Amino acid sequence: MLTGSKVGLRARHEDDIPILQAELHDDVANFSRSNGRPWRPITPGSKDSPFAVDDKEQAYAPFSVVELEGGTLVGDATLWKIDTHNRSAHLGLGLLPSARGKGYGTDVVAVLCHYGFVVRSLQRLQIETLSDNEAMLRAAERNGFVREGVLRSAGWVMGEFLDEVLLGLLVQEWKPDSKG
Repeated sequence: MLTGSKVGLRARHEDDIPILQAELHDDVANFSRSNGRPWRPITPGSKDSPFAVDDKEQAYAPFSVVELEGGTLVGDATLWKIDTHNRSAHLGLGLLPSARGKGYGTDVVAVLCHYGFVVRSLQRLQIETLSDNEAMLRAAERNGFVREGVLRSAGWVMGEFLDEVLLGLLVQEWKPDSKG
């Protein structure tokens, strides 16, 4: 398990999947804000769950987020589109509603940066988030991410187009103790 100051990132357990699916995927508005694909219902236990793990997939590193104190599941975190040639990846996270507003997001981003830069030896990490996602923007910037641009009307969310903000962090800019 990789640990931050408040949370740990561990391998996904089978019993995490129904919780993540119910609290993150089945919330249509939340899913629509966090995913570039249209929401569709998924049968509980289906191998099509976005939280099911394929351990052979090398370009995708999914984690379950747990509280360090007590080990309670609080969300999901991912390094995705890992490009070993260009040494880059994207990162994302989703916190259960009960875990939001506790500073976990900033800690998750810090741990994902450690994983990407130290464990995977990447050069660049990237985040795309909706322009009104203040929590993610704060978490990214507290970890040293720089706003690189705005993708205008790039996200279709519940009947309207929203802008996305593109943020990047290079390994030489990363300050491991900048968890904020």
